[in-house]
Amino acid sequence: MTVSAILTAKGGDVITIEPTATLAAAAALLTEKRIGALVIRGPGGRVSGILSERDIVHVIAKRGRQALDEPLSQAMTREVVTCAPDDAIDSLMERMTIGKFRHVPVVDGGKLVGIVSIGDIVKRRVDEMERESEAMRDYIQTA
Repeated sequence: MTVSAILTAKGGDVITIEPTATLAAAAALLTEKRIGALVIRGPGGRVSGILSERDIVHVIAKRGRQALDEPLSQAMTREVVTCAPDDAIDSLMERMTIGKFRHVPVVDGGKLVGIVSIGDIVKRRVDEMERESEAMRDYIQTA
């Protein structure tokens, strides 16, 4: 199973924001869209960073409320781990677990084509396991 299967089911919409936006604006957008991370787009639309709810908490804990007025470029994670549509879900889940991050932008040919969360991966794996279990029950009943 590959990342493209998840994108086929959920779509490729990605909420992005500019690095010049404030942390407060990013927090408001996360709340409005009911999502856990934003992709920060740099020059040419390339992925230049990612900002998660966890990043916001860490920045406020370190710098206080005034951090809310600072640009995202000072709070975002710059070393963004990305994946490709043909990456295997199992290996991506392992990378996410080891790296302790929950959102991965999907890039194809340098273009942002989606984002996957650990929740998306777990849901897909649970659905897959339920289908396998159902197939096994059907097989046993007909054997």
